[in-house]
Amino acid sequence: MNEDAFWQLIEDCRPTEPDPDAELLATILTERLARSPLSLVIGFAEQLSWALYRLDRKEYGHDLGGDAFLYTRAAVVAAGRTEFDRVLQDPSAFAPYAIGLVWAEPLLYTPDRAYQRITGEGWERDTRYSYESCSNTEGWGD
Repeated sequence: MNEDAFWQLIEDCRPTEPDPDAELLATILTERLARSPLSLVIGFAEQLSWALYRLDRKEYGHDLGGDAFLYTRAAVVAAGRTEFDRVLQDPSAFAPYAIGLVWAEPLLYTPDRAYQRITGEGWERDTRYSYESCSNTEGWGD
């Protein structure tokens, strides 16, 4: 899955009603991915990790703890590509997510749940980029 396909899938699955914690988005994405080839699930996990890794920077998370920072970065991804790009270009655009503690934790588990539905097994996911907070050493360097 390339980056364009990832963002299109996020957009296609975003609910029309308010979904502040991305629970509906995660459910819809899981359903869609579970009906897809396993390679699409793996590609989605890679792109999700890459997006979260790109937001793992000192200028975004200096006031948030590990999990809060991770879930808040997930909320930016859940908001879609336009918002994600805006935050990347202007770190101050991250502030409303951090101040309001907008979280999208369920998005993180989407590929794992889809994988399990397809294979019947748990997934020891190992993506190229870690989405865990402070794993982007370049983003946290001085």
